Amino acid sequence: MMKALVLHGIKEPLKLEEVSKPTLNAGEVLVKIKAAAFNRRDYWIQQGKYAGLKFPITLGSDGCGVIAEVFDDANQHWIGKEVVINPSFNWGDAPNYQGKDFKILGLPDDGTFAAYVKVPVAQVYEKPKYLNYIEAAAFPLAGLTAYRALFTKAQLQKDEKVLLVGIGGGAATFALLWAIHAGAEVYVTSGSDDKIAKAITLGAKGGINYKSESYDTDLQALAADGFDVIIDSAIGEGFAKHLNHVKPGARLVFFGATAGDLPPLNARIIFWKQLQIMGTTMGTAQEFEDMLQFMTKHEIKPVVESVFACEDAEQAIRLMDQSDQFGKIVITFND
Repeated sequence: MMKALVLHGIKEPLKLEEVSKPTLNAGEVLVKIKAAAFNRRDYWIQQGKYAGLKFPITLGSDGCGVIAEVFDDANQHWIGKEVVINPSFNWGDAPNYQGKDFKILGLPDDGTFAAYVKVPVAQVYEKPKYLNYIEAAAFPLAGLTAYRALFTKAQLQKDEKVLLVGIGGGAATFALLWAIHAGAEVYVTSGSDDKIAKAITLGAKGGINYKSESYDTDLQALAADGFDVIIDSAIGEGFAKHLNHVKPGARLVFFGATAGDLPPLNARIIFWKQLQIMGTTMGTAQEFEDMLQFMTKHEIKPVVESVFACEDAEQAIRLMDQSDQFGKIVITFND
């Protein structure tokens, strides 16, 4: 038996319970979880606003720990190694899009909010040595999403001008870190002056509060000759205004729609400026490996908002109710 955080239904609390320890099958390893991180995905599942819901379920896509058991003799060398888990399963053969068997750890399969989780050995990577368990648990899902958005989709280049819409969430915060270390000139928007200030301390050149009455004017001044790349995880009515603040050939990438669907867009601006508007989700195994190399090269540490014991997981996820956090929320599991 083991401890796990179990969700029994829509808007039910996360309950720490004793459940059966996973039984391994061929090709799988058992990870003893030291720390796990929340993603907005976990929140939407609890709220009943996510596809493919099933209960009971142990959520959690991000996790860091130690390999405790393996099924195959060929994988014995993994025993005792500190690892992070790539939560992007079964991407498929086409790098441009995920295949029909693609899934994310934490639904439909039980995830990392447990003392142990089983995953295919192909999903584990050695933990970067410069990170502790808490930091290493924070980056897999959001970091991968941001990495693909910036480098695979947007093809970000050094010295390009980037606008990150809605700074503060996990993926946007990683996009900030990735873009700064890639040598880009980064600006942000937020409904919170405090979040903008925090982004500037991390290296952003400036930011605009989208609740301000002068937002459009201020953004135009910030854009100057225009942005090369815009990363947006909210969409909504404000997305249409982006078209007025980008350079010809700009790339606009989004991976969420928390503020609503795409509004009507001026097609003439899109074709005359030769803009690219792209959606993205998660990433490939190669992108996960590339992200790890990028992180290690620059020794980038994730921004962690707060850390809770697993017993306080319901209190931790409630921090997402108002979207006040800046960075990742992490929970830890004791031995």
